[in-house]
Amino acid sequence: MEANRGQNGIQQLLAAEQEAQHIVNSARNAKMARLKQAKEEAEKEIAEYRAQVEYEFKKKVAESSGYSGANVKRLETETDAKINHLKNEAARISHDVVQMLLKNVTTVRN
Repeated sequence: MEANRGQNGIQQLLAAEQEAQHIVNSARNAKMARLKQAKEEAEKEIAEYRAQVEYEFKKKVAESSGYSGANVKRLETETDAKINHLKNEAARISHDVVQMLLKNVTTVRN
C-alpha cells in the first residue's frame, strides 16, 4: 500500500512537472510571438518615418534649388551695393588720411 501511494505521488509530481513545462513553453512561445510582432511593427513605423523624412528633404532641396537663381541675383546686388558704399567712403576720407599721413611723416620729434 505504501508503495502504491509513493508511486502515485511520484506520478503526480511527474505529471505536474510536465504540465509546468508545457505552461512555461507556451509562455515562452507567446513571448517570442509578441516580440516578433513588435519588431515587425517597429520596422514598419521606421520605414514610414524614413519615407516621410526623405520626402520632406527632397521637397526642401527642390524648393531651394528653384530659388537659387534669385538668391544669386540678390547676393550680387547686395555685394555691389556694399562695394559702392566702401568706395564712396574711401573717396570721402582719402584726402584726410593723406593729409594726416603727410603731417605725421614730415613732423620731427625730439
